Amino acid sequence: MSPSPTGEGEAPEPGVHAPIEDGDPTILHGEAGGALVRRSVLPGGVRVLTEAMPGQRSATIGFWVGVGSRDEADGQHGSTHFLEHLLFKGTKRRTALEIAAAFDEVGGESNAATAKESTCYFARVLDADLPLAIDVIADMVTSAVLDPEEMEQERDVILEEIAMDNDDPGDVAHEKFVAAVLGEHPLGRPIGGTPEAILAVPRESVWDHYRRHYRPDELVVTAAGSLEHDDVCRRVLEALSASGWELEEGARPAERRPTKPAEIRGQHTIDVFRRPVEQANIVMGCPGLVANDERRHTMSVLNAVLGGGMSSRLFQEIREKRGLVYSTYSFSAAYSDAGYFGMYAGCSPAKTGQVIGLLGEELEKLASGGITEEELRRAVGQLSGGTVLALEDPGSRMSRLGRAELVTGVFHDIDESLARVRAVTREDVQALARELADRPRTVTVVGPFDQPSDFGL
Repeated sequence: MSPSPTGEGEAPEPGVHAPIEDGDPTILHGEAGGALVRRSVLPGGVRVLTEAMPGQRSATIGFWVGVGSRDEADGQHGSTHFLEHLLFKGTKRRTALEIAAAFDEVGGESNAATAKESTCYFARVLDADLPLAIDVIADMVTSAVLDPEEMEQERDVILEEIAMDNDDPGDVAHEKFVAAVLGEHPLGRPIGGTPEAILAVPRESVWDHYRRHYRPDELVVTAAGSLEHDDVCRRVLEALSASGWELEEGARPAERRPTKPAEIRGQHTIDVFRRPVEQANIVMGCPGLVANDERRHTMSVLNAVLGGGMSSRLFQEIREKRGLVYSTYSFSAAYSDAGYFGMYAGCSPAKTGQVIGLLGEELEKLASGGITEEELRRAVGQLSGGTVLALEDPGSRMSRLGRAELVTGVFHDIDESLARVRAVTREDVQALARELADRPRTVTVVGPFDQPSDFGL
């Protein structure tokens, strides 16, 4: 079998964006510096996207499955993260040691990441070792055995990982904040599962989760660096065929997630979680934007101005002028049908009430007075520079391809991405700030308190 379509054609001019559709030509973009983005749909509905980067001596490849913690059925909570661990524990062809040694002996790096809407297994290797990386990761994704003894041992490892996260009050504050803002929506669940869920989930449930979601039409393979698209497609197809996967000619990829925003209104609450720590960790925020919202670039500029660096308003007002905190910033996350926006600060317990007030005041100031031309210029420069510098790394480009394929179905080259940031106006930022400021505001505090009255609220 051979990849289809073939990928013949002329590269478009840089700056031209293209929807990622199954029948489109595989050449999507010509990037500055000679980089070329291409896409093919293989038998079985497997999607392969690559970005050739001339001058590189390495390549990063990722095998993505469009399943995350939000997709777990009752009785399967924690299964997605469990699988991330178990796929490194052995296949029909390789032991756990052989998987690890395969990358160690060529100086490569391998890892995996579980998110709320996807899971990715990836590796960075020298270009000569890319065939090895494809073969090993394809073997892991298609042929994991989920050995019962290995699973019980890894259950303890995951419980230790959860315990480590629970010992970090900042992590706890963010996790509890997301759960409060998103409520009963599956996106509000912790990615790694709870200790209770990990202890309870049986191998049969994890196996069912694996067999249901790890299939050809759900698989997206992305790679960036020193590579040739057709060679990557050929090797992926060979590796998947050898695994025993049924790769039907003409099969279509799985549908992307629905993008209709969920009914999430947020809530006016102050939630307190006692921890015997020396510093209070505060997160304040509300529901945000979904992944395909056209205002996502406006949100990036808003975050840069409000809490994106040492010149941001939160940093200057709360740390530099008042000396109340060491760390403070704003953030946002966007998914297919929901998202959230928030602000974080860590301070001494005695200053908690004052810092909570200041976080809210800075958002209100942004909503009522907008931003200055200087702030806009600085934010655009910060985002533009950060984008270009991040994409010097093949791993970042590999991830960009995966997110584009799975989330929005539209790929933007660097020039267009920068143009969209530069198109944001002061009026856009103020309008979004007003919308966020008007939404129900959730406050989460982790510290040596039992209730809000302990810090004056």
